[in-house]
Amino acid sequence: MFEMSVPWWEFIVRGVVVYGFLVVLLRLTGKRQIGQLSAFDLVLLLIISNAVQNSMNAGDNSLIGGLISAASLVAINYALGVLTFKSEKLEAIVEGRPQILIHHGEVFQDVMLDAKLTQQELDSTLRQLGYFNIKDVKLAILENNGKVTVQGFDKKAQK
Repeated sequence: MFEMSVPWWEFIVRGVVVYGFLVVLLRLTGKRQIGQLSAFDLVLLLIISNAVQNSMNAGDNSLIGGLISAASLVAINYALGVLTFKSEKLEAIVEGRPQILIHHGEVFQDVMLDAKLTQQELDSTLRQLGYFNIKDVKLAILENNGKVTVQGFDKKAQK
């Protein structure tokens, strides 16, 4: 239970590498993945967590090894949060920047393509916010978290 099969520092290195890999992987898949998880996305995340488990613990099932892995993940997450708070450049790389989807009723297809956002998904989001015609949208912004903020010509901003 308390005897580890690999050195303690290896858990930390493995945790940092896996965390970094997953942050890059999820960042490359687009904002939509973060803010609008479908059932398939949730299943994928659960499977990914199981898939990377052995790469993090090197087959070690000890209590201490699990605690070290958990502590290293929390520490790297905290450190990344502090670093992105202090550096706007790093924040833009890790979290991205909000992007304009619609301006004065015109949809920016290049932004939708980059965000892997389909027209049906955009239309659904707009309808949920009370906009049934794109021409009624003064401004729609795809936020860092994948949500869309919309302002109509006669309404205040909504989320």
